[in-house]
Amino acid sequence: MGQAAAPIIHRELELTDRDFHRIRSLIAERAGIVLAEHKRDMVYSRLGRCIRQRGLCRFGDYLSLLESGHGGAVWEEFVNALTTNLTAFFRESHHFQLLADHLRGRTEPVRVWSAGASTGEEPYSIAMTLHEVLGPQARGEVLATDIDSEALARARQGIYPVDQVRRQLGDEKLRRYFQKGSGTRAGLARIRPELAKLVQFERLNLVGPQWDINQRFDAIFCRNVMIYFDRSTQTRLLERFAPLLKSDGLLFVGHSESFTHITQKFRLRGKTVYTLA
Repeated sequence: MGQAAAPIIHRELELTDRDFHRIRSLIAERAGIVLAEHKRDMVYSRLGRCIRQRGLCRFGDYLSLLESGHGGAVWEEFVNALTTNLTAFFRESHHFQLLADHLRGRTEPVRVWSAGASTGEEPYSIAMTLHEVLGPQARGEVLATDIDSEALARARQGIYPVDQVRRQLGDEKLRRYFQKGSGTRAGLARIRPELAKLVQFERLNLVGPQWDINQRFDAIFCRNVMIYFDRSTQTRLLERFAPLLKSDGLLFVGHSESFTHITQKFRLRGKTVYTLA
């Protein structure tokens, strides 16, 4: 008996090759994100929801709306849909130990930039580190930026499932840094105000023509962000980061990212940690 034929999947929306090419071009131009061919199903799923919510029938109609010049809100929706947010508290924990060692004993105000803040777990982890190393009266600031406005809205709220916080941080940090909800908020935990005040959230496009940043940082976290960019975009970003770091500042990148051979601005200090060359 021959092998059964694979079932035919009928989709209500057609994503043509031309549509997919336009999507890849638009997101690369707008946000620097390089979408591989195998991301086609992801694109269909995420943008398909946007198209249905707008009562449209074709990807082409949605893309025409984007390109019409009147699609400010649509552009924001488009970028949000194609941005991947994968994060956790104290993800790649050795980075936070290095940050703690780097900042210990500082008396002047400390500034750290989380450039890819997502839903807030990374900048709040940085704030916890400042609090633990510099004390409750720490003079510090965490600038937390992201291109995804929906992720930033969740980050500003600072509310997470208790089970997630306990699993990633343990009971001691849960008690110290969170307020547990009750009633309709049962099962949720909110970042305590004294920690939240250390973090400033702003929307920022890393590949945009201008950053409204006029300060230098003790450390910049840009982890698992540049993997979505092509090599030339990565190089330009690193060159833009360099003048924003203090002379002894640290640049933290993701575990799968390596930039030793694409810029002369930085040298590798340790595992996925760079300093100015």
